[in-house]
Amino acid sequence: MQLLENIPLAPLTTIRVGGAAQYFVEAKDVGEVQEAVAFARADDLPLFVLGGGSNLVVADAGWPGLVLKVAIEGVEQNAGHDENGNLIFDVGAGESWDKFVSRSVRARCAGVECLSGIPGSVGGTPVQNVGAYGQEVSETIASVQVLDRKDSQVRELCREACGFGYRSSIFNTSESGRFIVLRVSYALTPNGKPRLAYADLQRHFAGRETLPDLAETREAVRHIRALKGMLIVAGDADCQSAGSFFKNPVLSESQHEDLKRRAAARGLTVPSYPALVTHKKVSAAWLVERSGFTKGYGYGRAAISSKHALAIVNRGGATAAEIVALKEQIQHRVEEIWGIHLEPEPVMVGF
Repeated sequence: MQLLENIPLAPLTTIRVGGAAQYFVEAKDVGEVQEAVAFARADDLPLFVLGGGSNLVVADAGWPGLVLKVAIEGVEQNAGHDENGNLIFDVGAGESWDKFVSRSVRARCAGVECLSGIPGSVGGTPVQNVGAYGQEVSETIASVQVLDRKDSQVRELCREACGFGYRSSIFNTSESGRFIVLRVSYALTPNGKPRLAYADLQRHFAGRETLPDLAETREAVRHIRALKGMLIVAGDADCQSAGSFFKNPVLSESQHEDLKRRAAARGLTVPSYPALVTHKKVSAAWLVERSGFTKGYGYGRAAISSKHALAIVNRGGATAAEIVALKEQIQHRVEEIWGIHLEPEPVMVGF
């Protein structure tokens, strides 16, 4: 294990803000992960596990402890089959997520094609139950290999044990901080058809007589994401972000009725769709824009993306404090007008 000190964290994130880590370790195998955890425990240091840096905001003061970057690589494509004949891909937590998606599509295996273009690493996908364009990783995750910080043992958690929900799992709720993801196994469908349930994809392929294949679907998703500033493109001012900054609120029936009443009083109709059977999921972007925030709205060197109302971007030289101030301004206004508290999607580190 190579232990480094006072390492700037902003360059390791996609939003490019935040201070330094007191200590930093990049672990390339399980042994180094265990060694880093033991070091943090021995010195009573707070430990933060860093993946691809795409879904977090680091405080300007940095992290007063050890940042552990899990860089375990490797993709085993023929790791067996499940009971439904799906092919198992066993993937290191440090692998690039989009590169893995590309590989699965080239192998003509369906299940993650709509998750193309999402930045970050494989290890972060089960933590948030990453989802987009009609798919979630929980649909294809077969198991997750973890290091249990309670006893430093390596364990294999099945899909059910991960407690997946909308943008959630045991890793970021009931057991937050306990497990470190080492590898993830995905069960993908050989020669499967692409998922075309999402409205943006249906519009993209409207008028087409033949069903697009997985590769065409992947490129369509990446194209749509690029139009929304949700694809990392060098030189694009809207790309210095943490992706979608707010979760789409999931409301009870009574909360949804209250929202519809508030909207009707303003001559508006709330776009929504069924979620979690008895609840309704509402567009956070719609709430943000109907609260007076336009695309491109700026606060200091932080701004709302000019392409998508849900992304907060660093226009250059922004501080974490400016990012958080804009976040809180949006949250306050949305709650004031609509009675809904927007939950941030990125992990807030060191605040």
